[in-house]
Amino acid sequence: MIVGIKEEAVRLHAEGFNCAQCVLCACGKYTGLERETALAVAGGFGGGVRCGEICGAISGAVMALGVAAPLVDGSDREAGMRIASLTKQCTGAFREKYGMLRCLELKREGVSCDELIAFGAETVQKLLNKE
Repeated sequence: MIVGIKEEAVRLHAEGFNCAQCVLCACGKYTGLERETALAVAGGFGGGVRCGEICGAISGAVMALGVAAPLVDGSDREAGMRIASLTKQCTGAFREKYGMLRCLELKREGVSCDELIAFGAETVQKLLNKE
């Protein structure tokens, strides 16, 4: 049975990983990151960077987009515009669906981490497949 990206992300959450880790790790098909690297990089981003700010699922999604559409040369304006556009589309999708981006506010509204994780992974997949 083939597991989809959002199902893989939610499965990782059931293993005890935070929202950012789940999304970044599940997006390995697009990033090429090894599981351990993805989990390590995103480790501090759960819980809204551990202070309730921007949702970890969003942070993980933006990290995945950044690795998949890298800006590694400061003079590469095209790459800069590409990642800026992908990031804005990603955060815009979350804002459109949930009306907010902050972890504490999302939790207060009763939105589950599993829902946010699935949406984050699926959003990365849609944005990158669109290109």
